[in-house]
Amino acid sequence: MDNIIYYIFSALSLLIAITIHEFSHALAADKLGDPTPRSEGRLTLNPLKHLDPLGTIMLLVARFGWGKPVPVDPYNFKNPRRDELIVAFSGPLSNILLAILISLLLSFTSFNFLVLSFFFTLVQLNLVLAIFNLIPIPPLDGSKILFNLLPVDTSAQWQEALEKYGSILLIASVFLPIYNGRTLVDLVITPTLSFLSSLLLPF
Repeated sequence: MDNIIYYIFSALSLLIAITIHEFSHALAADKLGDPTPRSEGRLTLNPLKHLDPLGTIMLLVARFGWGKPVPVDPYNFKNPRRDELIVAFSGPLSNILLAILISLLLSFTSFNFLVLSFFFTLVQLNLVLAIFNLIPIPPLDGSKILFNLLPVDTSAQWQEALEKYGSILLIASVFLPIYNGRTLVDLVITPTLSFLSSLLLPF
């Protein structure tokens, strides 16, 4: 019964986290002058518009994953490098802000154990989604942030190399043990999640 409840809470938290994440990408792009997300029907809080089948399964099974990427045309931006960086960062930031808001709610309001457990799961999955997507490997948001922070020439070189092998690197980072049987993603996510959870869920 506990496992069933956990998976129900995880599924609901997943729907909320991915929807907020992808909607934030779409909203940021729309506000910065790119109509592409709106024309593709992504400027919505309907979770069915944002779910990626493989990314959803990964989040449920391995507690990290992704949603369906929001299509963005940087040529519609006034300042393409700056605005693409903002759009890329808006997704992880929205998950972190949602986790903080829930943490504040938990600090000032009392809930029964079941509701409390759901909110704990929601906070942690939002943090996992944010941390994972900030890893600078294509097609994750962190790669777009990195490319737009680097000098133009350096960015072009890194982008060509990483996008060519991004999928392989990402799969290796998720599944290939590199230290004490732990993967690169595990080494990044676990301590970061533990630290942030200790700040937001200290009780």
